[in-house]
Order: sequence, then C-alpha cells, then structure tokens
Amino acid sequence: MPTAMQTAIRLQPIDSAPGYRRVAEALEEQILSGRLKPGDLLPTEGDLAAQLGVHRSTIREGIRALENAGLVRRAGAKRLQVTVPDRAEVVWSVTRAFGLGGITFPELWELMMALEPAIARLASGRVAPALAERLRANLTETEMQLYDDEALVALDVEFHRLLAEATRNRALALEEEPVGLMLHSATDGLYRRSPRARFRLLEAHRHILDAVLGSDAATAEGWMRRHIEDFRRGYIVAGMDFKGPIRFSQRIRPQR
Repeated sequence: MPTAMQTAIRLQPIDSAPGYRRVAEALEEQILSGRLKPGDLLPTEGDLAAQLGVHRSTIREGIRALENAGLVRRAGAKRLQVTVPDRAEVVWSVTRAFGLGGITFPELWELMMALEPAIARLASGRVAPALAERLRANLTETEMQLYDDEALVALDVEFHRLLAEATRNRALALEEEPVGLMLHSATDGLYRRSPRARFRLLEAHRHILDAVLGSDAATAEGWMRRHIEDFRRGYIVAGMDFKGPIRFSQRIRPQR
C-alpha cells in the first residue's frame, strides 16, 4: 500500500533538451502557428536573448538550426527573415528518409497504387495549356528515347510529376515527388532485364495522357491503375529484388 509521501509527490519530467534546441523550438512554434509569417523579420539576437532568458551564443545556435531547416534566412548583414522551406530540399529530405529507411518495393508500390490513379483522375480536365504542351513533349521525347534506359527512367519520373502538377493540388504534387525519385531508384536495371517493359510504359502513358487531356477521368484512372499494376508484374518478371530494400540512387534530384 503506498505511503502518504509516495502519493503526495508528483514530479514533472525534466526538460533536458539543450538550450539552443529549446530556442529553435520556441521560434519554430511562433512560425508554424502563424504569429510569425514568411517575410517577417526576427527580433535581434539581443532582443531574443532578453526575451528567452538565454545567452546570445545559445540564440545563435538555435537560429542556425532554423536556417538549416529552411525556416529563416538572412535578409541583410544582420537581420533574419522568416521563409518557407525550399520545396526541392523538402522533397530531397523525404526521399533520403525513404532510402535510408530501407523502403521496399512492395511498400513503394502500395503507395503508388493509392496515389497515382487519384492523380490521373484529378488531373483530367484541370491541365493548363502550357502544362499540356509539356506533357505532350514528354511523350514525344519518350518515343524518341525508348531505347535509352537512363533517359527513359527520367522521362517516366517527369511524366508522373507533371501529372501531379496538373492536378493543381500542391499537397498532391509535393507528395508525389519523393515517390517519383524512389521510382527512379526502383526502376534502375528494369529495362535491361525486361526489354518489353519499355513498350508497355509508352502505351500506358499514351492512353493516360489522351484520357487526361480529353477530361475522361474514369479512363485516366483506370489506365493509371493498370500501368502501376503492370510495373509490379514487370518487376517480378525481370527478377528484381522484390522484397528487399530499394537501392537508393542519387542520380536524379528534385528540380528547383
């Protein structure tokens, strides 16, 4: 049975995080809550030190962490400005996490099956004229580069990225890019082992693009689903490592 002393004591966890991290978290909370907005200038180091009750050296370390995260940048010689993290760096950070985390082909394929058909459906009827031309150019280039495996993989990644952009949904477009980069890693060597896969890819892209530009959402979604399912079959037929982690490739980085 607990003693009176045991029931009376209620200790709070000790915050043992380094001072600079607490500074960074305090400022990050202000940014993410919207109290500090992109373009706003941070207070000076001296003001921040006084407000947070820490040394200026601790403030500098905390600010450096925010700079590395892309949340602030120097607007001049001294003042710091709140910024939106660079999209390409965010995408590359997620892609690295996928690669270093040992994401397997089945995991990537399941994500693609959930994501890509929805992108094809939403892109239908939403493609701006300039983006439609880029998609047509991608398909033409794919036909020309059909036997250049490296170019073909890059064009495949670009095709899916442009479709995601065509949805006019920034969240979807941002989500798709790391998937596309991992797709490049997963496809490395596929066309050498399964030469007919390149022809199936071209056929699928033609049907998907025709449906998207024709505002036929159901057909676009159906062909994309068939395309992703065929990718899995080709992977198995080619004798690729189906269950092991995808070998991470850094040959393609996100476009800025």
